[in-house]
Amino acid sequence: MKPFLQINPSTFFIRILLVFSFNLLFTSEFMSQENKQDKKDLRTMFDYTDELPDDEYIPVQRYLQQRSSAFRYTSSEFFTVQVNVDSLGQNILGDAANEPSITVDPASPDNMAIGWRQFDTISSNFRQAGYGYSTDGGQTWTTGVIEPGIFRSDPVLDADNYSNLFYYSLSTSGGYTCELFNSVNGGAFWQGPVPAYGGDKGWMTIDRTGGDGEGNIYCFSRDGTSTSIVMTRSIDGGQFFQPLVNVLGNPGRGTIAVGVDGVVYAAGRSFDNGEFVFARSSNAPDSLVTPVFEFSTQIDLGGQFAAYTGPNPGGLLGQTIVACDNFGTSGDSTVYVLSSVNPPDTDPLDVNFIRSTDRGSSWSSPVKINDDSLTGAWQWFGTMSVAPNGRIDVVWLDTRDNSGTYLSSLYYSFSIDNGVTWSQNERLSEAFDPHLGWPQQNKMGDYFDMISYDEYAVLAWAGTFNGEQDVYFGRIYQSVVAVDDERDEKQILEAYSLLQNYPNPFNPSTKIKFTVPSNVILKAEKNLNYVTLKVYDVLGNEIAVLVDEEKPAGTYEVEFGTAELTSGVYFYRIQSSNYVETKKMLLIK
Repeated sequence: MKPFLQINPSTFFIRILLVFSFNLLFTSEFMSQENKQDKKDLRTMFDYTDELPDDEYIPVQRYLQQRSSAFRYTSSEFFTVQVNVDSLGQNILGDAANEPSITVDPASPDNMAIGWRQFDTISSNFRQAGYGYSTDGGQTWTTGVIEPGIFRSDPVLDADNYSNLFYYSLSTSGGYTCELFNSVNGGAFWQGPVPAYGGDKGWMTIDRTGGDGEGNIYCFSRDGTSTSIVMTRSIDGGQFFQPLVNVLGNPGRGTIAVGVDGVVYAAGRSFDNGEFVFARSSNAPDSLVTPVFEFSTQIDLGGQFAAYTGPNPGGLLGQTIVACDNFGTSGDSTVYVLSSVNPPDTDPLDVNFIRSTDRGSSWSSPVKINDDSLTGAWQWFGTMSVAPNGRIDVVWLDTRDNSGTYLSSLYYSFSIDNGVTWSQNERLSEAFDPHLGWPQQNKMGDYFDMISYDEYAVLAWAGTFNGEQDVYFGRIYQSVVAVDDERDEKQILEAYSLLQNYPNPFNPSTKIKFTVPSNVILKAEKNLNYVTLKVYDVLGNEIAVLVDEEKPAGTYEVEFGTAELTSGVYFYRIQSSNYVETKKMLLIK
């Protein structure tokens, strides 16, 4: 891990030196090699690693770059497709894209946008604000760059309840600060920028709780050239941001979240002592007062923050994620924190989780989510989100299947009991080499981003399946879940059955058989169970409802088929009060 230098931001001389030094860095758009080396030395001294434009902007004739087929993959648990493509949906050879963030229009979930760090050529580490938007649930993407030729990094996207999408990023065009863009048409066009202050490793969240803070935009980052972690707030939809306020405990390289009651939480690695820190602002929703972080505490995640080593030697191994149940399923004071950490043993990296049921005043013991038995595997880029029904979803990159290498696969686990227990880990993707396609910096960005819904989660992530760094959209489907922990889970899962459709593949129709157990097994008061059986396409769109009624115990068979469907993969899903299962079927015409 790279050594961490502590600086007292209140020391006048140091602050003046920093400001003077960084002003010198931006006196010319293009710097000599000597000045670039000076800047690298300064970055190392003050731990600014990668977020300065070492290389000049070189306009690339993108239409002359070679093309290849874009990557796409579908299974019964996971659908993923490349996002950074050209107008024909093809991969552009020789470029790079990483560090993605995703947002979805709450009023129209098929409309979504992803932002990323766009490198037009891997021969330069000059990066821009890449973006893509989809109107069909992520199946196809239209892409572009916000203000081509302007250096931007650390993109974070979010949306409010009124279909306004926001893109927050670090820029050096007017100094070393963050700016905000917004889109009113689903990400097809971005307006701005608006000054949002701050600096490196920013994060953004928007209050969608319907309370006093509804629509407030909170931006969280490092304060320009200092080591202070700060937050700024907009109470007018991003038209203006209020002065910065300090985040108690200086939790850097982390994230920020809004609880169901509008309370704002932050978590990250402290710039004061290098330990994990959690902070809380209870008055942030009140637009009539200045937000204050009135509470902070050191938290134990069962290991140390990890960066600059292993599969991502030039960057973080993931940011610290804080999340809440914004629908109050687990109570309005429950908060979750997750991070990939270096544990105090021979294992290089684990994905660990803690929770608090009292707004961060006390915390659970750390829980390791990755269930591998190896001691040499890297579980990195841990990412978390919470569904409206309270399910907690976690993904990460994992080297367990390729011991002794950095070859990584995407893995997934979930919890339906507020993080007390976790599902068996599922491998979602094939392995890829994260050391391919580095754009003059030895990293694949610093984070992924995810949003959860009751029946699925959507993910913005990166990989090298094309032999280069690319950004992907993913949709994770729920498979088998027993949701009533007062009953015997093993009995319930064995009692129900959803058989594979027959024939499969099929054309024009197929039959689906399922079994509903008796009230003896269910411990129900009557011998009835309300059951739904629905069919979905690969994007999660509902195609047909085959069953939607109470069913007594027994075995049933229904037929599915329609001339309107095109060839492809479809999913059928059975659900009752305490059971969910999904299977895949294939239509070939």
